[in-house]
Amino acid sequence: MRISRRDFIGLGGALAATSLLLPSIAGARATASLIDAASGGVFDVRAYGALGDGKAIDTPAVNRAIEAAAAAGGGTVRFPAGTYLCYSIRLKSSVALYLEQGSTILAASTPREGTSSGGYDAAESNAPWEAYQDFGHNHWHNSLIWGEGLHDVAILGPGRIWGKGLSRGHGGDPDLPIAERPGVGNKAIALKNCRNVILRDFSILAGGHFGILATGVDNFTVDNLIIDTNRDGIDIDCCRNVRVSNCTVNSPWDDGICPKSTYALGYPRATENVTITNCYVTGGYEMGSVLDGSFKRFGPEFDLNPWNRTGRIKCGTESNGGFKNITISNCVLESCRGLALETVDGAVLEDITITGITMRDVRNSPLFFRLGARMRGPKGMPRSTFRRVLVSNVTCSGPANTMPSIISGIPGSSIEDIKISDFFVQQKGGGTNELNQWTPSERETDYPEPFRFGPLPAYGFYMRHVNNIEFSNVEIANVAADARPALWLDDVNDSDFSRLTLSKGRGGPAFVLNRVSGFRVTGSRSLPDMMLSDIAHREI
Repeated sequence: MRISRRDFIGLGGALAATSLLLPSIAGARATASLIDAASGGVFDVRAYGALGDGKAIDTPAVNRAIEAAAAAGGGTVRFPAGTYLCYSIRLKSSVALYLEQGSTILAASTPREGTSSGGYDAAESNAPWEAYQDFGHNHWHNSLIWGEGLHDVAILGPGRIWGKGLSRGHGGDPDLPIAERPGVGNKAIALKNCRNVILRDFSILAGGHFGILATGVDNFTVDNLIIDTNRDGIDIDCCRNVRVSNCTVNSPWDDGICPKSTYALGYPRATENVTITNCYVTGGYEMGSVLDGSFKRFGPEFDLNPWNRTGRIKCGTESNGGFKNITISNCVLESCRGLALETVDGAVLEDITITGITMRDVRNSPLFFRLGARMRGPKGMPRSTFRRVLVSNVTCSGPANTMPSIISGIPGSSIEDIKISDFFVQQKGGGTNELNQWTPSERETDYPEPFRFGPLPAYGFYMRHVNNIEFSNVEIANVAADARPALWLDDVNDSDFSRLTLSKGRGGPAFVLNRVSGFRVTGSRSLPDMMLSDIAHREI
């Protein structure tokens, strides 16, 4: 059944829903014109048979409402207050889902052994590209809400998506992980090859392997979401023109906001023209406690597993297509890993700006910039390129952290053109003299993760295989004295350090230089001005 415009006007709470479809028109003044613009009207899922009692499976009714809206040329599918137990919901072009206050789309459970009929839509084949990324990145249909090849799609409103019945993509039968069993779903929202998509104002609880997986989505807006989840929060894969803003993500066991560029589309496609702004990411709270406002912290035993407290912003690990023209600004990272940029599968990472970042209680490298040679992709891919990254106005208070920031290329492929300014970092300190004698292995084909480097011979910055790097107005402080150098450089050409401030009584040298040329220090309070070239080894 189709609800007329007159009937819709009587649904006061839903007026605000439709106003969100056209964010360029603000406020109540535009309500009447927005209703006129809602082509196809409003389609209430209850009118198509949904009960919303949290017991009956409402998927057929929800999909009927979506199909009716699409057949009418587009419209809004309305979820009134209630709990809608569902398997796979199939999005359509020119259709918006609106989740009213008090409404929940609840992911139904499936047996651990899977099901021969029913359950979530089958994971479609992605052959022959499945070898180049894990199962979760290769499939979209096995999700609670999915769309492929669509345009002009939106999910809006203050309601909730609860992935209670979704798989995290782990465990059980070693020959067939739970996520790969028939009828099992492992993503809250999955989109492939879509354009003009808006996700706004709702929350996701326990989103499975991915709260949001967007692959090949262009003109993509993600705004004002709260995601409190058990693996990745928002994955932006091979997408163009993306705006992520005003979002909160708690993801203790995986990444919070994660641009990627897999080979899942069958060709290398860059993630580019992306802004991530005004967001809060963390991995330090029990799942659900950020969403309900209780903010319950994990106990110390949670940190025994090095994969815990992830929750960060990271470009990578999947990097077949690369990353271009990305700005990350005005974000807060708390009780999680530091900010990471990675290209390890033969692609370009370039023209990245990071500014206005506050980090507290960081659990590994505050900055992790890695050019590697994992090369998980078709044979013949070129080596990776990493260049033109600006970092400014960053503060990192992490007194529990013993790892330095890492900026590391590999032999024959250097990171290039890095500028770091107005940067304050506080570390735990306490490193020993034994670490000063340690030369870490290159680990160029490893999965790129800071802890895989092992203990490092620096407490502030570890730099290896870098060309043209500039520091200005950088302060590195320690809670306790540290026998390691503040900065360790190996195979670094053309490095400038201006107005560098180091902890008093730090215990170790300011710099250890190995195979360094074009080194300069100016205007630093505890160091004399100097210019050095062609240094085999020196401590300063």
